[in-house]
Amino acid sequence: MFGPRFRSPIPVAKAMALAALACARRLRQDRSGNTLAMIAAALVPLLAMVGGAIDMGRSYLAQTRLQQACDAGVLAARKRLGTSAAAGGEIPSDVTEVGDRFFNVNFPDGSYGTTGRDFELVLDADFQLSGTAEVTVPTTIMTIFGIAEVPVNTTCGAEVGVANTDIVLALDVTGSMNLTNPGDSRPRIEELKDTVKTFHAQIQAASAPGSRIRYGFVPYATNVNSASLLTDEQVVDSWTYQSRRLLGTGTASGTTSFWAVGSVIGGTIDTTISSTYAATAGGSGFICGAAPASTLRSTSVLIGTTTSAFAGPPAGTMTRSTYHYTYNGSTFEVKLNGRTCEVHETRRTNYKVSYDWVTQPTLARGSNWQYRPIDFDVSNWRSEAIGCMEEPDTYEIDDYENVDLSRAKDLDLDRVPVAGDPTTQWRPMYPGRIYARALKWNNTGAFSTTVVTTTDEFYNPQIGDTAHCPNPAQRLAEMDDGDVDAYLASLKVGGSTYHDIGMLWAARLVAPTGLFAEDNADVAPNQPTSRHIVFMTDGQTSAMDLSYTAYGFEPLDRRRWSPSSTRNLTQTVEDRFAFICEEAKKRNITIWVVAFGTEMNPMMETCAGPGRAFAAQNGEELAEAFTAIANSIADLRLVR
Repeated sequence: MFGPRFRSPIPVAKAMALAALACARRLRQDRSGNTLAMIAAALVPLLAMVGGAIDMGRSYLAQTRLQQACDAGVLAARKRLGTSAAAGGEIPSDVTEVGDRFFNVNFPDGSYGTTGRDFELVLDADFQLSGTAEVTVPTTIMTIFGIAEVPVNTTCGAEVGVANTDIVLALDVTGSMNLTNPGDSRPRIEELKDTVKTFHAQIQAASAPGSRIRYGFVPYATNVNSASLLTDEQVVDSWTYQSRRLLGTGTASGTTSFWAVGSVIGGTIDTTISSTYAATAGGSGFICGAAPASTLRSTSVLIGTTTSAFAGPPAGTMTRSTYHYTYNGSTFEVKLNGRTCEVHETRRTNYKVSYDWVTQPTLARGSNWQYRPIDFDVSNWRSEAIGCMEEPDTYEIDDYENVDLSRAKDLDLDRVPVAGDPTTQWRPMYPGRIYARALKWNNTGAFSTTVVTTTDEFYNPQIGDTAHCPNPAQRLAEMDDGDVDAYLASLKVGGSTYHDIGMLWAARLVAPTGLFAEDNADVAPNQPTSRHIVFMTDGQTSAMDLSYTAYGFEPLDRRRWSPSSTRNLTQTVEDRFAFICEEAKKRNITIWVVAFGTEMNPMMETCAGPGRAFAAQNGEELAEAFTAIANSIADLRLVR
């Protein structure tokens, strides 16, 4: 499209040669001269030819170097501009400065004796960046013939082009995404939505003609809503759940009330190290004193009362009264760092938590609950289940350097379920059927895998809101602005932070092997696909034993972890997350991690790798991180 344009020194040399011929013609016609005069006259065309060659050579050198400087300037400027051109539509001043600097370094003022150096950048309608450069080359011998200078100019261009690319965005949608970061005016989830929209616009604007750009989404919290990604053959027809059944009948009497688990619904939270002091030697190491007194204050507001169907026999209704507690002030925690005690202050401003006070009918006289594993027909799972799934078979891993994928079927990215083999299939989640045998609502009792028969009510994750299922995940597809806007608008927040299940489904969606291998094949043998996971989280792992997760009710099902494990549940989640990251990278998948409003921990940095982990404390920094990722995904090249 672009190419060198310069005023060539060739026409000048041609003019000189014609002048020399005219002089020679006049000499031939004048026969009154002598040999010396003829020799002197012969020097004129010779001088013109030699001088023309010298001046023409210098002009060519200047033009070649000018082209290189123009290319360097436009490439540097286009790299600095990145994909942000799609959002701004103009060249920022810092981009112009970078382009000028690279041009000037490659063609210093006065090079080859030139004057009038000039370099200008223009942003084209298709977001290519074009440049024009010009100088004036003075002549030496050619000045004798009235040609004192030769103007030289050239053009150059650079573009950022995204070729065939698959991008899966794994987005943390836990309850803390309702918080507002210090310095922002909106909750994190709203900042994220706008940032992803801009990211999509940047990638689309930089897409190369004829390329295939696809996007997938994995909203994750306690689990991933994967039902829409699976076929009937990939899901079991029946499954065993930690549930209960009613024994005997009688007359109902009275009600039972309890608090359900709270969820964050707004406000801001900010943690800083407010002071430090030297630790005191004690025991086998060093110890710190008590934390300063907290200044946290709270108020509560009754929002309303709702009535819903009771989740099982006996028949009746369950009443929920919702309270919002608003917290303001600071809490303090002392942490030992080597021999230094750090006082971590967590400031909460209008930090709102929603709690439900639940009242339900008590068990009828003469009846008992028998709490035990129970088989259920789940063949109608599409109309009955919540959309989240329990994972295929796995085991409690104690050596992550030697994971047995024949047992950890969930972690095998190449595995495809076998119809009729429940060890390889997914199991639909039914939180209303799950009971924490034998943990009561008042937190008394303890988990037990033995059958328990009692009139007691044990904890249920549906009522307690510890089985949050996010919005459905989406397979890779080409999406326009409207598609992305509609999907992001549907996102809702809630639940706890389980990073492993988010990364696991993101890897499955984008992997060239395994569950979606047919869809994820390269466009053509000579047109490879670039594969990326953009993993965004606003918190550290927050696994709870009361959560009903992709691995069942973990204190009872004990598939990947048990209360007696050498690793706690949080460590188990993080170790599995790290393993999945490495498995994804083995399949040439590039992983980008963004920590939004939280610390970037070593686990996340290792997962992403050098230069691909970003910490963002507010919406502006989040946008900068996603723009940097878009720039890196794009392919920068010269356009000639």
